[in-house]
Amino acid sequence: MITRPQSNSADSADTWLVNLPPTAQQSRIALAVAVLLLVGMGATALFADAPLPRIDAFIPAIEVAVILTSLITAVLLFSQCWIHHSRALLALASGYLFTALIVIPHILTFPGAFSPTGLLDAGLQSTGWLYIFWHAGLPVALLIYAFNKGEKLTEPITQSSTLFAVGCSVAIVVSLVCGLTWLATAGERFLPRVFLDATHLAPLSHYVVGFEALICVVVLAILWGRQRSVLDQWLMVVTLAFLSELVINGLLISARFTLGFYASRIFSVVTSTIVLIVLLDENTRLYGRLARSNAMLQSEQNNKLMNLEALAASISHEVRQPLTAIVAGGSALLRYLGHTPPKLEKLRSAGERMIAASHRASQILDDVRNLFGTAEREQVSVDVNDLALSALRALDSELKNHNIRTRVKLKAELLPVMGHSGQLHGVIVNLMQNAIDAMDAVDDDRRVLQVRTEHNGGDAVSVEIEDTGPGIDPQKSADIFDAFFTTKAHGMGLGLAICRMIIERHEGKLSVSSANPHGAVFRIKLPQIKLPH
Repeated sequence: MITRPQSNSADSADTWLVNLPPTAQQSRIALAVAVLLLVGMGATALFADAPLPRIDAFIPAIEVAVILTSLITAVLLFSQCWIHHSRALLALASGYLFTALIVIPHILTFPGAFSPTGLLDAGLQSTGWLYIFWHAGLPVALLIYAFNKGEKLTEPITQSSTLFAVGCSVAIVVSLVCGLTWLATAGERFLPRVFLDATHLAPLSHYVVGFEALICVVVLAILWGRQRSVLDQWLMVVTLAFLSELVINGLLISARFTLGFYASRIFSVVTSTIVLIVLLDENTRLYGRLARSNAMLQSEQNNKLMNLEALAASISHEVRQPLTAIVAGGSALLRYLGHTPPKLEKLRSAGERMIAASHRASQILDDVRNLFGTAEREQVSVDVNDLALSALRALDSELKNHNIRTRVKLKAELLPVMGHSGQLHGVIVNLMQNAIDAMDAVDDDRRVLQVRTEHNGGDAVSVEIEDTGPGIDPQKSADIFDAFFTTKAHGMGLGLAICRMIIERHEGKLSVSSANPHGAVFRIKLPQIKLPH
């Protein structure tokens, strides 16, 4: 057995009709319904006792609707009682269950519904007293609800205690309905007369129904004084509809099958339907909020997964280049060792390149950590010409292996930029590597990589990397920097997205345009360091 805490989010937060205060719109709707009920009662009162033709199928049709709506409402309220552990909701659910069950014998015993005198060995007074019992149950339940708002079922609250309370309530209601049905049928001869004959009411019926109407007035007053929630507001409307039915059917008519008789049954349906509509509407809203919350949670999880994938792909993408250089240096070193005598200068040069590539790999790991971390990293003065030359040296073997010629045009006396040298170096290397890959699709004699640096306005410098490859589709140029968008068969679409993020963090801009006559130009624009005058 798991004991639930006495106070939890479901109890304390304003999340449901039982504790959610009504909005201005909800109050206006409730007021409009109440006004319609009063107008309907007033219009019916003018001709309430006017006789109309007898329609035997009317009562079964209307009261079946009352049974179904009341039963569904009771089930929904019992489920909310299970969640909120509220005595008030338990009483209210029991009242609707009582209504649903007591209407069944009322239909069966109604004269002319299924037999001329009714079923269940009903007497003349059976249906009348079942109607009285019917209209006493819900007002009593509303009184109990009003006096028990906010009280728990048991202390401490457990699943078993809630189930026991609900089970006991259902058993009591079923037993009460069975007992009252037996009293109204088998004990009919002991009950006072509320009908003179099968159609006309006895004077006692007006007093009994008037007393029930008085109970509704008391309930209305208590709910008005203690109103705090949306449910309280709509229960006031239910009580008003119930009161209107009693006033019409018990005080304004003298016989069955009059205008008031038929109209009062319409009020019965309204009484049993209002709370059901409100419950269904609220459950729909709660489901919508739950669906939106789940969608937001799923989106957040996907974003985290994408960030992890981007981090892993970035590390793999960046570290692959120095690892390739280390492998190439190691292969060259082995070749030089095989010479007789060994070429010591070339061995030293290969070893130095391997050490430099190892340092570069370590620097890349630090740069990636800085890129995806939240801590601010210190920026230094960076010479973009040195970055461009360093990137060309790092890719020297790649350029030779792909038979690519280089043309370098670096602007002298460029002011430095502030930034992370390793990250900016990685961006330039990445763009050059993309250019190398793009030129694999053209003939060897057309493969030219151009690297240019120049002033870009009075306060910025730019680095341009131009290739002679097939170029970029203009329709895709707007998406090329988006994460996971790629034009490569085995690409992940993260390299350019990370490059743009790095440049934007340096308050710069990364763009692409078509080269003339073919190829692509990637342009990095970075703000210069402003020297004091």
